[in-house]
Amino acid sequence: MSSATRAEICVVACAEAWRGDGAILASPMGVIPALAARLARLTDGDAYLLDRDGNVEGWLPYAKVFTMVAAGRRHVMMGAAQLDRHGNQNISCIGAWERPKAQLLGVRGAPGNTVNHAVSYWIPRHSRRVFVEHVDMVSGVGYDRGAVDLRVVVTNLGVFDFETPDRVLRLRSVHPGVDVSDVLAETGFDLVIPAGIEVTREPSAAELEIIRRLDPDNARNREVP
Repeated sequence: MSSATRAEICVVACAEAWRGDGAILASPMGVIPALAARLARLTDGDAYLLDRDGNVEGWLPYAKVFTMVAAGRRHVMMGAAQLDRHGNQNISCIGAWERPKAQLLGVRGAPGNTVNHAVSYWIPRHSRRVFVEHVDMVSGVGYDRGAVDLRVVVTNLGVFDFETPDRVLRLRSVHPGVDVSDVLAETGFDLVIPAGIEVTREPSAAELEIIRRLDPDNARNREVP
């Protein structure tokens, strides 16, 4: 079997975000997170999630989703147009809210997600345009605004978390072939860099087989540059 691509490494890194969560509603947003959630389900006996492949595995009325949200029994992996050091996320607009340069999705469910249950982020293109000193508008709140459980941020360059005394973003690992200097060059604020940065693990042969079986059309490698 051929070696893992950067996208496949990202799938495994995202899957680790759900590892050990127990019986939850996993809500992946994007190709890589969707593959990751399904990989986590197939390789972690404790995790439960809805199949996003069109196969009906159960029925959850829409109103009941909010019951699970309020109870904290959900872990969503969202995207972000902008993200700051505290984990404040913007998916609403670029530029001043009164007259934005670009209108995006709007806040959607981001505020409720970030104050009720676990949230992680997937960023396919790590850049200074995304990792900014201050977001133009807060959609999902960060730890300085009341977030309850921001887990990890996975990008095409590495894995990040908020495991610092003041709950700001730190680098956990770099993907194979990526240097810490590459991450710093594409981050628009001072990032916490602990001693002894690890390299993100590559998929096992079994994981790689599952990923390629789940995504025969290779959509994963089109999402990651």
